[in-house]
Amino acid sequence: MSERRVWTFFVLLVLAACGGGGSSGPAPTAPGGSVPTVAPSGAPTAAPTKTPIPGPTKTPTPGPTKTPTPAPSQSPAVTVTVDGTSSGPAISEDLLGASLAAWSDITQPFIESSMASTGFHLVRWLGGSASDEYHWATNTVCQGYVNPSSTFDAFAHDVFEPAHLDVAVTLNYGSNAACNGGGDPAEAAAWVAHAKAGGEPVAYWTVGNEEFGSWEYDLHASPHDPATYANAVATGYYPQVKAADPGAKVGVVVGGSGYPSWDKTVLQNATYDFVEFHYYAQAPGSESDAYLLGQGVTDFANAVAALRTEMNGDGVALSVPIYVGELNSVYANPGKQTVSIVNGLFAGMAVAELMKQPGVTMATWWLAYGGCSTGTNDSSSLYGWQSFGAYTLFSDGGGECGSNIATATPFPDARAYALLIAFAPAGSTSRSAQLSPATANVRAYADTSPGGEALLLFNLNENAAATLGVELQHAAKPSFNATQTTYGKAQYDQSQTGAWPGPATTSLGTVGSQFSVTLPPWSMTLVLLR
Repeated sequence: MSERRVWTFFVLLVLAACGGGGSSGPAPTAPGGSVPTVAPSGAPTAAPTKTPIPGPTKTPTPGPTKTPTPAPSQSPAVTVTVDGTSSGPAISEDLLGASLAAWSDITQPFIESSMASTGFHLVRWLGGSASDEYHWATNTVCQGYVNPSSTFDAFAHDVFEPAHLDVAVTLNYGSNAACNGGGDPAEAAAWVAHAKAGGEPVAYWTVGNEEFGSWEYDLHASPHDPATYANAVATGYYPQVKAADPGAKVGVVVGGSGYPSWDKTVLQNATYDFVEFHYYAQAPGSESDAYLLGQGVTDFANAVAALRTEMNGDGVALSVPIYVGELNSVYANPGKQTVSIVNGLFAGMAVAELMKQPGVTMATWWLAYGGCSTGTNDSSSLYGWQSFGAYTLFSDGGGECGSNIATATPFPDARAYALLIAFAPAGSTSRSAQLSPATANVRAYADTSPGGEALLLFNLNENAAATLGVELQHAAKPSFNATQTTYGKAQYDQSQTGAWPGPATTSLGTVGSQFSVTLPPWSMTLVLLR
């Protein structure tokens, strides 16, 4: 993974069971960093890469004091109006994805089972900076570490085939097999041919990771050069991959507004089927709960929209999709915020924002499994009960940085994804959801699917519950059977005593075109109308 950069419907039973830049604000990526290192034991370190840091364990520091939840007012102060005649973009199931890392043993059965039971639709492999030094046929890297069990065939047989996942693979652009020159398109094409011949279908192949960044492993004579990259894709990777599998989709990497020269050269000169963009909302050490839950979500949505504007300006058709290949809250050294309710809320809102944007069809969270970090940002200014951080959606088990968390326990980010997956089953289309009056404390999203209508509601007030009025305009029928499923601070706070419970589901009974719901403090609530 790069060191510095900003960077289906499943049933509610599963919901209950399943469980990155300047310091003043985010940018699509940040320059800097160095090549991944190898710990004496052969395990990867987390700094400066996103590989987890195996550090000393720490005695957990006291978390924030819990504040009693005030009773909400009886009459809704805010109303969300959903227009039944509105029709936004179709929501792609491939927006609901996560990455796996080669340093982790992906043959462990809980990895496939947790991703399948949660309902993920897309998995990325092997993602991150290691991709540019990885040689698939030998399962080796030019430097650094990969788990000897984590071959591509093991990934296919143990993860994506049994879990019925779509797959995105990052091809090696940085190095040839001898590790003495730039990537070899023939090596990449052989991988594509191997996957096709073995019946191991891969939908998306991206050429390289973050080639615009100096942190990326690139042995070309002109490293990190957009013209070199665009030419290599247009004359080598794209035609050879297509020859190996005509149905394969080939992607190029872009940096967004922080790298306009790179993007313009690549977008105008390379040949590709999609573009891949990475986003991390914050720099390590400057994390802020208030920013992440407020302007941070807006900034992310704006960055993706700005990329589409950039693509339009370079003559790229709307039919060429954007793939958000990496997404999380901080681009390196994850601290306690990454396993708190705050990160879970950010994950839910960020992906919900992607569902509203046309032409964004794939996204993968960084990452599903891969370890944790200690000695990072445990500031008392950040809400949370843990003394470690983790990019991962689920616990790897085995004493998570000195704590006792069962294997495959969903962290708040995974709980958010479970709600998102239930919110947007196959065939969903985004709806307009307008808040009146506008408020910073509530975010609302809506969609429609063959099964009915759905709302995904976020209360961003840490201490106060909110009563939200719901008005359904031009509804398809006069009444609905309604259920409410909520995950929030109340559930997360139990982690301070070692419990990681799932969301709570209640029946709202039969509702008409106007009704109200109560949103607990710092929570995400899924309302299904059937």
